[in-house]
Amino acid sequence: MNFGGTGFVLAIIALSIGGWMFTTWIRAKHGYPVENEWGGTVHRTDPDADRKIKLLTDDNAKLASQIGRLEERISVLERIATENYGQAAQLADQIDRLR
Repeated sequence: MNFGGTGFVLAIIALSIGGWMFTTWIRAKHGYPVENEWGGTVHRTDPDADRKIKLLTDDNAKLASQIGRLEERISVLERIATENYGQAAQLADQIDRLR
């Protein structure tokens, strides 16, 4: 193999360009900023980003209010359970005394 030949130099250039294209494709696919020809970065933009943010914000507010209501219901159930537990313990004591 002739390391100084034209074919070897062209193969190295082709591999370098292919590797650069592959890494750029991977970066763009996963949302990382991509460098342009002059070293600046190009960020991927989403035209529906504002709409998605608004929908997620509304959904988040709805879920937060639902969690608040569920916490209130759980506290009521806990209060009922603890009040009835005291009554059940008194009833059990009375039954034991009758035996």
